[in-house]
Amino acid sequence: MKLYHASGSPNSRRVRMLIAEKGLAIELIPVDLATKQQFSESYRAINPRAVVPALVLDDGTTIGEAPVIMRYLDEVGAQNSLFGATPQEKAVVAMWERRAELEGFAAVMEGVRNAATGLKDRAISGPHAYAQIPQLVERSKQRVANFYEDLDKQLASVPFVAGDRFSAADITALAAVDFATKAFSMPVPDAHAALKRWHAAVSTRPSATA
Repeated sequence: MKLYHASGSPNSRRVRMLIAEKGLAIELIPVDLATKQQFSESYRAINPRAVVPALVLDDGTTIGEAPVIMRYLDEVGAQNSLFGATPQEKAVVAMWERRAELEGFAAVMEGVRNAATGLKDRAISGPHAYAQIPQLVERSKQRVANFYEDLDKQLASVPFVAGDRFSAADITALAAVDFATKAFSMPVPDAHAALKRWHAAVSTRPSATA
């Protein structure tokens, strides 16, 4: 298998973290977003949506979308599932992973893509052009602030986002928090002690630097 990814892509990071947690051996092939390599004819032949990451299987099948790639690779490496073992665990992890993506990750992405001057007419990632809407930036900041508050409340009673074990929900949440901190100038407020405790803990895992 081959993973086409970009070092600065938070979605690529989510997949790399899962690969590291699972101990999988997968060839990493970089895609240079700075030179818009994702829009090249050669890469579009691999992923017509012109986004990273993309996983190419041994038979040539391409799987796109970070959450789907993560779930596929989790099942390929059957040991130590990051999506839960029992039906209940799977449901809880899926619920929190989806919340982390929709309420956190997507909120940051919306704000960044509507604010960055280098993303003019690229407000939504993918093959189509969409004009920026600057008014969405302030709403995105409020969404991220609400995400932090809600996540802090959850982490006040459990060590990890979905409960007692590190899971895919922690991977997506960490990617969202770090993305907000670096690209949106929204670090975790000091008032959110539980969230800061969690962030410090998961940031020391070897996979966090993948």
